[in-house]
Amino acid sequence: SAVQYYSTRLTEEMITTVAQDVCGTLELPYGEHTVSLKRPWTRLTMRDALIQIGGAKPDELETLDSLKVLAAKHKVHLKAHMDYGHAFTELFEALCESKLINPTFIYDYPKAVSPLARSHDNRPEWAQRSEFFIVGREYGNLFSELNDPAEQAARFAEQVAQAQKGDDEAMPYDHDYIRALEYGLLPTAGLGVGIDRLVMLLTNQPSIREVILFPTLRPE
Repeated sequence: SAVQYYSTRLTEEMITTVAQDVCGTLELPYGEHTVSLKRPWTRLTMRDALIQIGGAKPDELETLDSLKVLAAKHKVHLKAHMDYGHAFTELFEALCESKLINPTFIYDYPKAVSPLARSHDNRPEWAQRSEFFIVGREYGNLFSELNDPAEQAARFAEQVAQAQKGDDEAMPYDHDYIRALEYGLLPTAGLGVGIDRLVMLLTNQPSIREVILFPTLRPE
């Protein structure tokens, strides 16, 4: 989508500008790795990442049953409550995330794990959402905001149902947000960047405790 195109370009420009200004280079040491921030960054759908990086075959990604077989093959535990979208994402996290060393945008997330993101018009089970990863960690989340109050209400209801099945990451139903959407929300895109993780990368620090300004301290 156009939102995705401009959001990823903005993200690249912002991160590379900060790195160049702070470090004087786009080749950064981080632990045992040398991370290249040079543009353009890699862009892969989550499905393509599972195939190209995770080693999955296309027919192993077609149904929930085939995902369960793939998970068993790689000893990935899928919780009982997981539907296709949750299982798909769990396999991506297990088989691909740790291998994403240089900056990589992963896009086209399942709707099931993207309750606030707008669906693709012609592929409603997939969301207009991207995340970017560096050295095996998520550094940012980008998506087109869902601005249909009826659809958002249905998504929240599904999140509540998932929570009742045991999903501890499911969102609660937000009545105030639904009411606000009923007044109207223009087409909107969101971008959130993990500033602490970015500082860790720029300063080659393995622990977030070394970079946060106001760490939680143990009582003496």
